[in-house]
Amino acid sequence: MPAIAQRSSKGRRTINEINMVPFIDVMLVLLIIFMVTAPLISPSMIDVPSVGKAAQAPDQVITIEIHKDKSIEIKSRSNTTKQGVETTLKASLDNVAGQVLSLETSASNTPVIISADKTLPYENVIQVMDKLQKGGVQRVGLSVQLLD
Repeated sequence: MPAIAQRSSKGRRTINEINMVPFIDVMLVLLIIFMVTAPLISPSMIDVPSVGKAAQAPDQVITIEIHKDKSIEIKSRSNTTKQGVETTLKASLDNVAGQVLSLETSASNTPVIISADKTLPYENVIQVMDKLQKGGVQRVGLSVQLLD
């Protein structure tokens, strides 16, 4: 409601100005509240994974290569000996999980890396990942090539 000012000669006239004092009081109170509570809030720590070399390379790595013609090739490399043993199998989308599970040695958490041709639709990679997940393969990753 606007305030009414007294004028002696012409009567009453309204003042069209906003009273800023209550607004400033509220802002000062909020500023004091934030200044008091800010030191009390402890900063949260987030564990972010780091990129680097692992302490020890895995004993066995299984690589699934998906070619342009949608053919699937599974390569298993075992690092138990100095020379390493490599096994290569052809697979289809239906039996890819069974082939991977048959190649796994005693450790059930053998890393499986999927490499696909860059012109291949991503849907084909997702289908292979889905078959692996339904088949019980636990550690699946995607291979990427860094640009120079």
